[in-house]
Amino acid sequence: MSKKRVVHYINQFFAGIGGEEKADIKPEIREGFVGPGMAINKAINQEAEIVATVVCGDSYFNENLEEAKETIIKMVKEYKPDLFIAGPAFNAGRYGVACGAVSEAIKKELNIPVISGMYIENPGADMYKKSIYIVETGNSAATMRKAVPAMANLAVKMLKGEEIGAPDEDKYIPRGIRKNFFAKDKGSKRAVDMLMKKLKGEPFVTEYPMPNFDRVEPSAAVKDLTKVKIAIVTSGGIVPKGNPDRIESSSASKYGGYDISGFTNLTEESHETAHGGYDPVYANIDPDRVIPVDVLRDLEKEGVIGELHKYFYTTVGNGTSVNSSKEFASDIAKKLQNDGIDAVILTST
Repeated sequence: MSKKRVVHYINQFFAGIGGEEKADIKPEIREGFVGPGMAINKAINQEAEIVATVVCGDSYFNENLEEAKETIIKMVKEYKPDLFIAGPAFNAGRYGVACGAVSEAIKKELNIPVISGMYIENPGADMYKKSIYIVETGNSAATMRKAVPAMANLAVKMLKGEEIGAPDEDKYIPRGIRKNFFAKDKGSKRAVDMLMKKLKGEPFVTEYPMPNFDRVEPSAAVKDLTKVKIAIVTSGGIVPKGNPDRIESSSASKYGGYDISGFTNLTEESHETAHGGYDPVYANIDPDRVIPVDVLRDLEKEGVIGELHKYFYTTVGNGTSVNSSKEFASDIAKKLQNDGIDAVILTST
């Protein structure tokens, strides 16, 4: 019996073409597997094989969404696949969005099963988890060895036409879909059993996990701007030229605080961006596009605001986990409070 046919989608980095400098390449197709496709192909080898790999730059896809999807659909269609796999994208935001968008389009246009893999905090996961199956992966490609078997197991189930189990069984991100089933015990007994386990400190699994909403009460409006001391905090990665603290371009493990008391505006000679998740050209030419030091200096001179704080704080938002971001924020907030800051301007990319 012939094996099922699979087409795989990866970005320019995993294809070995290059990093951010090659993120604008147009879609191209290659015979067989490429990069991580080797491990995926080996894992599904008993049932299927990767017959072709589509490669597309993250910037090109996200900046030419409809054109890119149309081109890739045509490429994939020629190979008559039984399954389409995208990624895994881990916590790479634009890659995740591309994997989700192209998978959703393939599913709709070619009516074949699709699968991707992403970290739970990848924006692509939140955008597309309801329309496609996304296996939950770790934060980075260092977890590839765990991601591939999970994706392969789900892929084989799809190829065999088997029923997909619950998220914890088949390791995919919950899609918000509920199914009725007949339980062995009544709800009252199950509830009491869970309560007893909770009271005893024993592990139990709720049947109805509650959403966890992170709500922040807004502060009161600033009454008098002419007396306010303002600080700048950014996730846009602006740093002094040369990135002295070596803040990572993705999945940042640190933040930096830098003195701007001697600057009326930021230039490409003095500052740059360390951020790897967007085209850095315009931010490098004029870093004020990300943190508006020039405008705030003008407002300071005109007396519209009281004072611009001598330090700004910066990190990279690209792929940085929520937990790390909260730790950075807590630490920065203490420093701002100690320096008597009245208001903060938060900027991103």
